[in-house]
Amino acid sequence: MESAAETRLNAIEDGRGGGAPLVFLHGFGLDAGVWSDMQSAFAGDGPTIAYDLPGHGSSHLGAGLEKTGKMAGAVTADLTRRGLGKVHLVGHSMGGAIATLIAMRTPGLVASMTLLAPGGYGPEINHRLLRRHARARTRDELLAAYENMFGWNSPVPERLVDNVFARRAEPGAIEGLCTILDTMLKPEGDDFYQGTFRRADLAALPMPVKVLWGTQDRVLPTRQAHRLPPMFAAHVFENTGHMLIEERPDAVISLIRQNIRSA
Repeated sequence: MESAAETRLNAIEDGRGGGAPLVFLHGFGLDAGVWSDMQSAFAGDGPTIAYDLPGHGSSHLGAGLEKTGKMAGAVTADLTRRGLGKVHLVGHSMGGAIATLIAMRTPGLVASMTLLAPGGYGPEINHRLLRRHARARTRDELLAAYENMFGWNSPVPERLVDNVFARRAEPGAIEGLCTILDTMLKPEGDDFYQGTFRRADLAALPMPVKVLWGTQDRVLPTRQAHRLPPMFAAHVFENTGHMLIEERPDAVISLIRQNIRSA
């Protein structure tokens, strides 16, 4: 069985100069390409790395790697192999949960952390929508899922749907997503929830942390941003859904830069 430390992850690298790299971790069902515009925006600031997480994009879902904890281990191992020193983490949704796990396990590795509607910050999760997203076999089914992930007045980019749908044709792609989702959902009777981080553990994190959320998020409710540790900075956007990368790119870029400067 391939361990997290042995896993080779596909990554897109960009940027020039020195300093701590900016590392992007995408959400469930996406891939590193979702960060392409942001990597371009930061190209003049320093090096950037956007990972395909296990079971996504071109990164293989090895045995035992379906759990977010193992994914965090795989990213940490890859960063360690690169010998980068400290990095700035940016994570969206599931990627936000993975970024948090990395920061909790290896705080000396993380200079700052910016989280976009991160997983693990409250028990509620729209499991029905995520299952429809994972199981979508036609472009129309996938588009319908994304219509519910964006804010009510935010258009769903055609290129996003096309790129994600193209991945669905790869052997085992849908089955892999369903396997990952099953590990994320915790059954309680007929209901499903997600695992959550202990507030005390979050409060102990030494690096600056920003958390961004949209008021129209129908995947993870905005109220999960209401009980963050005192030293976390929360930024809540009106008329915005779960897909802050696409819906509020300029604000996301600005807040990442703020967080990097504060580190």
